[in-house]
Amino acid sequence: MAITVSDRAASKVREIIKDNSISDKVYLRLSVVGGGCSGFQHKLDLDPNLNEKLDEVFTLNGVEIVVDKRSIMYLGDAMVDYHDEDLAKTGFSIVNASAKSTCGCGSSFSM
Repeated sequence: MAITVSDRAASKVREIIKDNSISDKVYLRLSVVGGGCSGFQHKLDLDPNLNEKLDEVFTLNGVEIVVDKRSIMYLGDAMVDYHDEDLAKTGFSIVNASAKSTCGCGSSFSM
């Protein structure tokens, strides 16, 4: 597995945690869930919970990432990035090299 987190994404996650005065331990949870027109969707959350039996923890670019063992199977060379170049494309994105195809809007993928 080679999940990566860009400098911009890591910086934005740290900014969100700081701006929301989250003082407890919190992880960036990356997961794959069923849904969308292509079958699967990526999901990002801030999560204070860690299940040591089901989750893997990675520190990438200074951010602790939690991925459940089922989602790891679908996240081969995933790249988490953050965009703020223009209003039409602002926010986090996940590019997953393991995806066989994506839907027209890019919010779901198939394997």
